[in-house]
Amino acid sequence: MLSETETANENERIKNGADLSAKDKMANEKDYKQRYQELLIDVEKPARYAGGEWNTPDMTKERIGDMVFCFPELYEIGMSNLGIQILYNIVNQTDGYVAERCFAPAPDLAEKLRENDIPLLSLETRKPLKDFTVVGFSVGYELLYTNVLYMLDLARIPFRAKDRDGSYPILLAGGPCSVNPEPFADFFDIILVGEGEQPDIDILKVISEGKRAGLTKAEILAKVKGMEGAYVPSLHKDGEVVVKAVYPDFETAPYPTHPLVSNIEAVHDRCTLELYRGCASGCRFCQAGFWYRPIRERSAKRCAEYAKEMVESTGFNEISLCSLSTSDYTGLEELENDLTPYCKERKINLALPSLRISSFKPDMANNSRRSSLTFAPEAGTQRLRNVINKNVSEEEIDKISVAFEAGYDSVKLYFMMGLPTETDEDIAGIAEICKRLKWLYYQKRGKRGLNISVSCAVFIPKPCTPFQWEAQITYEEMLRKQAYLRSLLREIKGVSFSWHGAEPSVLEAALARGDKKQSYVIERAYELGAKFDGWTEHFKWDVWQRAFADCGLKMEDYYGAIPLDRTLPWEFIDSGVSKKYLLKQRELAYQGVTTKNCREGCNGCGANRLGRCTIC
Repeated sequence: MLSETETANENERIKNGADLSAKDKMANEKDYKQRYQELLIDVEKPARYAGGEWNTPDMTKERIGDMVFCFPELYEIGMSNLGIQILYNIVNQTDGYVAERCFAPAPDLAEKLRENDIPLLSLETRKPLKDFTVVGFSVGYELLYTNVLYMLDLARIPFRAKDRDGSYPILLAGGPCSVNPEPFADFFDIILVGEGEQPDIDILKVISEGKRAGLTKAEILAKVKGMEGAYVPSLHKDGEVVVKAVYPDFETAPYPTHPLVSNIEAVHDRCTLELYRGCASGCRFCQAGFWYRPIRERSAKRCAEYAKEMVESTGFNEISLCSLSTSDYTGLEELENDLTPYCKERKINLALPSLRISSFKPDMANNSRRSSLTFAPEAGTQRLRNVINKNVSEEEIDKISVAFEAGYDSVKLYFMMGLPTETDEDIAGIAEICKRLKWLYYQKRGKRGLNISVSCAVFIPKPCTPFQWEAQITYEEMLRKQAYLRSLLREIKGVSFSWHGAEPSVLEAALARGDKKQSYVIERAYELGAKFDGWTEHFKWDVWQRAFADCGLKMEDYYGAIPLDRTLPWEFIDSGVSKKYLLKQRELAYQGVTTKNCREGCNGCGANRLGRCTIC
């Protein structure tokens, strides 16, 4: 047994060792930062990794807890993501809590990090990701799944939650892909289903307080389970339901009126103004339209205040009105009346995204200085538009001609191919729409010269839609339909055609309706070299085919038709929209019967259970 003197000496030795360990850690972090700074000289677009953007909040305040928001794409894409800006702003405005960011490094930087034995660092303070309280990922698109593993690999964090003990940060995922989290569930400790304005900071507080109190990882996760929107895969039991988180009072929802201004030009380099969430149209293929219900609007007065404050705080010369169907916003005329003189005086563009044809008005074209306007007819014939509940008539499509009167010489049109019940006649209808618009332009302007850009995506059956049970057309049929439409449009002067690749569309469908077995496919694909799958130059179709085969799975089992009586992998998620309603909409689709716009009266989808729909 040690004497009192020996015990005191031992305690002092342990204390000194701890101090040395802390000093070593600080020295290592300083070394990381110095070497990281030096290697940026030799990479493409070093400003991606520089940090220090305009409007960066105070990173020196005392931290009770911190988190790093990871966006598994390049900086200029991630900086255009409104969700990240909103959540980043909320955490940093909360006393004692700090949020930093990390984007997927381009392959050239990743190579140098590995060569120089440097882990992936945050953008603001260049802190290793593995040293944060929480590492949060925004997962917005199925082809980003391997980039999640790419970032974890660079951060030296084990992929699977079961392989991470309490010494690692808690991994949290959120974003649109939480509609079906099963393919990536085993990689995360917590998945936030739905909107994160309130749950994100609540979960961060519980985790931070739990770690400070010395709770184990399992004890912390037990506290999180049951919180609004929180899905804890390791503790989830069969039959339990996770209810989507919804921010009820959208009028006062937190909004980043002093957003970060990127160091290099972002994909969307402008002020983004979110007018409302949800969509009243009910297009049967559209996941976002159903997932973001109930519909909640922000008043025109508050939207105008936010827009002006963002312009003053950033210096941007463009305001983008952002929602799923901007021209359906009930306060649009009032908002435009407020913002138009403000924008004209300051030479600021008021940008309109893809517009709903049936609610398009001439003033919308006059108030936007864009070189072209964008519309989404989605299908080439009235029959097929009825099937998908795209309540747009041929006469309404002709209304696009009011843009020609306003001086527009260019129109972008979005369509989809491979929709349920589609025939070649429906594909040919796309070319007929282009011909008719060219003729209307000639009538309005007395000359030829209209440029039409046609973009055609492949239908992907997505969870939380009436078409979630449908089969995707085969790979061969995709190629045939694309070639057929290309041949028709080639005959029309002034029409350009772009289309989504067949292989990525097949993979996206397979991943969108995946189950937990797919986590092994994703991991195997990454091992074989898959990353940045959304980029044509990086996409490796052969790798994904091999990954499915190596894991004993068939891709076609996931993108084929699903029996209506089968339990779906994502069925434990309560999105608000009832399964009964989705099945009824599917039945109406095959009858060619449309459902009225929600603004004409409630259709009873069920989403009002989660929050009051402000237009019903």
